[in-house]
Amino acid sequence: MLQVTNLEVVYDDVALVLRGISLAVGPGKIVALLGANGAGKTTLLRAITGLLDVHDGEITKGQITVDGRPIPRKSPAGIVRLGVSQVMEGRRIFAELTVEENLRLGAHLNPRSVKENLGRVFDLFPVLEQRRRSTAGYLSGGEQQMLALARALMAQPKYLLLDEPSLGLAPRLVEQIRDLIVAINETGTGVLLVEQNATMALSIASHGYVMETGKIVLDKPAAELLGDEDIREFYLGTKSKSFKDVKHYQRRKRWLS
Repeated sequence: MLQVTNLEVVYDDVALVLRGISLAVGPGKIVALLGANGAGKTTLLRAITGLLDVHDGEITKGQITVDGRPIPRKSPAGIVRLGVSQVMEGRRIFAELTVEENLRLGAHLNPRSVKENLGRVFDLFPVLEQRRRSTAGYLSGGEQQMLALARALMAQPKYLLLDEPSLGLAPRLVEQIRDLIVAINETGTGVLLVEQNATMALSIASHGYVMETGKIVLDKPAAELLGDEDIREFYLGTKSKSFKDVKHYQRRKRWLS
């Protein structure tokens, strides 16, 4: 299990961004993390994967464990070796390299299994096999997202962290990415899915968390979150939001937190 317990993160020794975050991703489960821009979702992923230093952030309290083992806080490579990989928002592929070269870079900590892992990701992403010698920067947006997913899988992660994988994609491609996440999960990989597309995320997750201003304010099975009035109104957009409604919701959020 990937477990975060009472985590606090501070930026620049001043700004308290995460305030006592606790969540868990079980083996072979999909867990959705919802929240508006600025809620702290990406900071949480950085904390898990050891990338806070780059952004002048620091874990000041709490613990993160992978299958009972504490993560090495300042060693992203060590965290990958423990079985945690991340697909960052914006894909972050190497545009000048070929598709295959990008994939091989994803396996740099496990070079002996490159051929076997290439076969696995090409089974999941046949379009990438067809484009394996193409320059990555010339792929479509959907193909680039597939490449980012496939590159992370080259490390054979037990847990995969996805930061807004549907961002900027057409609805048809969002459905394709959704199906690929399910297929990846069916191989036994646990998934922490950070998404603003709440409908997509909750439709495939077993559990969900809602994050506001650095805190978890709701923690329920995904099916219950889909039926929750607040979630439907403010994350699924099923009702109009007047200024009065927003103020009322803010009162409810304070109560929830």
